[in-house]
Amino acid sequence: MGDEKTNFRFNMITMLVYIVGIVLITQLFNLQVVNGESYREQSNTRLSRVSSIQAARGSIYDRSGNELAGVKTQNDIEMYKTNISDEELNSAILNLINLLNEHQIEVEDTFPIKINPFEFTIEGEELTNWKKKYKIDEAATAETAFYKFKDKYKIATDNIENIRKILTLRYKITTTGYSATKSITIATDVNEEIVAQISERNSDFPGISIETSASRTYLAGNLAAHVIGYTGKIKEEDYKEQKDIYDIDDIVGKTGIEYLFEELLRGKDGEKQVEMSVDGTITGESVSQNAIAGSDIILTIDSNLQQVTQISLENCINKIKSGGFSQTYDAQGGAAVVMNVNTGEVLATASYPTYEPQWFVGGISQENWAYLRDDTRHPQMNKVIQATYAPGSIFKMVTAIAGLESGAVTSKEKIRDTGIYTKYKDMKNSFKCWYYSSYGRGHGYLNVTQALQHSCNYFFYETGDRMGIDTLSKYALHFGLGKKTGIELPSEKAGVLASTEANSEIRPGTSVTPGYVLNASIGQGDNSFTPIQIAKYISSIANGGTVVEPTIIKSILKSDGTEASKEKIESYTNEKLGIEETDDGIQISAESIAIAKEGMRMAASEAGGTAYSVFKNFNIEIAGKTGSAEAGKDENGNDKVNAWFVCFAPYDKPEVAVVVMIENGGHGNYAAEVARDILTQYFGMNESTEVNESILATPFVEQIR
Repeated sequence: MGDEKTNFRFNMITMLVYIVGIVLITQLFNLQVVNGESYREQSNTRLSRVSSIQAARGSIYDRSGNELAGVKTQNDIEMYKTNISDEELNSAILNLINLLNEHQIEVEDTFPIKINPFEFTIEGEELTNWKKKYKIDEAATAETAFYKFKDKYKIATDNIENIRKILTLRYKITTTGYSATKSITIATDVNEEIVAQISERNSDFPGISIETSASRTYLAGNLAAHVIGYTGKIKEEDYKEQKDIYDIDDIVGKTGIEYLFEELLRGKDGEKQVEMSVDGTITGESVSQNAIAGSDIILTIDSNLQQVTQISLENCINKIKSGGFSQTYDAQGGAAVVMNVNTGEVLATASYPTYEPQWFVGGISQENWAYLRDDTRHPQMNKVIQATYAPGSIFKMVTAIAGLESGAVTSKEKIRDTGIYTKYKDMKNSFKCWYYSSYGRGHGYLNVTQALQHSCNYFFYETGDRMGIDTLSKYALHFGLGKKTGIELPSEKAGVLASTEANSEIRPGTSVTPGYVLNASIGQGDNSFTPIQIAKYISSIANGGTVVEPTIIKSILKSDGTEASKEKIESYTNEKLGIEETDDGIQISAESIAIAKEGMRMAASEAGGTAYSVFKNFNIEIAGKTGSAEAGKDENGNDKVNAWFVCFAPYDKPEVAVVVMIENGGHGNYAAEVARDILTQYFGMNESTEVNESILATPFVEQIR
C-alpha cells in the first residue's frame, strides 16, 4: 500500500513538472519566435541615456550694464557609441572629417604621428611611455607604429591621408572614451550648412548628432581683456580632480574674472533622459532636472573710460618710441589704473600690449598663440597686478609723511640741497640730486612741500637717513606697498618693500647700510611695487588718509534675480585668494596728509613743478607727481628708465586717482600725457582743452647717481 502511494505521488510530481515545462517552452516560443521581432523592436527603442542640459554661463558687465562677456547659441557635433562595425565607423569618421575640412574646420588632433614624412610629434620619455602603453616595440619607427594603429582599428583603405584622418578620431575615442550614453565632442560652433548636411545624409553619419549649446562670446574686442580673462577646455588633470562637477569637454575660466568666479559663473547643469534605438536614433526625451544659469558679474569698470585709457596708453608708448617727445626711448609696454579715491573702485585698468579673449573661443590660432607665447613684452600678463617696478620719485610722499609723523622733519623746516649728499664720506659722489646732474647745482633751501614740487632727491635722502629704514617701511606698508591689495583678480603679486626684513632675505647675513636707506627714501633699491598698489596709495592720500581697499566687483546677480551681499563677495574672494585682513593701528595726522597733497598740487599746478608743462592750462586743478626710476640696462647696454605719473583730481574735492607706468618710458612727464587724456574723459571736458606742450621742453629726470 505504501509503495502504491509513493508511486502515485511520484507520478503526479512528474506530470506537474512536464506541464510546467510545456507551459514555459510554449511561452518562450511565443516570446522568441511568434512575437520576437516585435519585442526586439520595443527593446531597441527602450535604450536610454542620461544627457546633461548645459547651464547658461553668467555674463560679465561694466558698471553701466554694457555686456562685455556673454553667451551665444551654437551647434556642436557629438559622437555616441553605436552598434556598428569598424568598417561603418571608419567610413562615418572619414565622411565627417571631409565635410568639416570642406568648411575649413580642423578637428582636434592628438595622435602623435605625422605623415609625409612619418615622424613622431613626441620624444624622449614621453615617447617611450606612449609605446609601452600601446604595446609598441621600443625600437619601432613612426611608420611601423602608424600601421599598427591602422590594423588595430581595422582601417581598410590604403590611402595614407585618409588613414591619418580616421586615426585622428579613432585615437581620440581611445584616449577620451565614449559610450551609448556619453558622447565626445568633435567640433563646436559649426555652421548651418554642416548641420543640414549631417541631417540630410544621416545614414552617412551613424552615431553622430548635432547638439545645441551656448558658447562664450566677448563683445568688446580687447577692452579690459586682462580683467575679464578668457575661457578654454578644462585641463585633463583638473577634470580628474573634479569629475563630479565637470565633463572632459567642459569649458572653464582660465584667467581673470572668468577664472576667479568660475564657480559662480558656470551655474549648474541639468539632466534629461533620452530614449533612443541602438543605431543612435532618438525616440523621445524628458527633463529630469532643470539647469540653473550662472550668476552675472557686474564690474566697476566704465567702458568709455576704459577705452580712452587703453588707447591713450598705447598712443603714448608709440609716441615715446617714435621720438614724439624731446627724447626717444625704446618703450616696451605699460600699465594704467583709474580709481575712485573714496571707494577704491577701479574705473579703468589697462595693460599693454594686450590680446582679445575671443581668440581662445573654439581654440586659439597658431598665429595668435605664437604672439602670446613669444612676444617679450608679455601680452598675456596683467601688468597692473602682476608686474612690479621700482616707484622712483612717486614714493617720496611716503617719505615725506613718515618723516613728518616720526618727527624727523617738520612742515616749516628747510633743508639745503647742495647737489651732492656728502654726509657719508665713503659714498659722497654716489648720491646726487637729479637737479645737480642736469644743471650742476642743487635746489638750495626747500621745505617739504617744495621738495615734493621739485622732486628734490637731497631733501628725501636726509629725511630718510634721519628716521631710518624701519620707520620708513612701516608707513609704506601702512599704505599697502609691498603687499597684495586683495583686488578680485587672480595671480596678484606682492612686490617687495625695502626694509630690514627684505634686506635680510635678499642679502642674508648683511645689515642695512646708510646707502640702502638713501636709495629706499627716493623709491629705488629693493622697492618694487605693482601699479594697483600705487593706485591704492595715491587714493589713500587723496581722500585724507583713509586706506582704501581696491575692488573691481560692483555686484553679483544670481539667476533668481537676487544680489549677493558685499560680505559674501568679500568672503568668497578672500578665501580664493588667501587674503587675510589686518589692521596696523597707524593713524596719520590730517596735517601730514595735507602737506603731501599740497606738494603734489604744486608739482602739477604751479610753475617749476615736474608736471606743470602738461597741466598748466588744464581746466581742473590737479595734484600729481612724476617719477623716473632706474631699471637696469637693456640688451644693448643702455640704461632703462621706467616712467611713472600719479595724480588725483579735483584737488579741492578729490574724486579720482590716476596711475600711469611706462616701461623704459624715460621721463615721468611723458606718462602724464596719458593721465591728462583720462581726466579729460572722466570730467567730460571739451577736446579744445588739450595742451600742446613744446617738444623742446626740458624733461625732468630724477636720478640717484
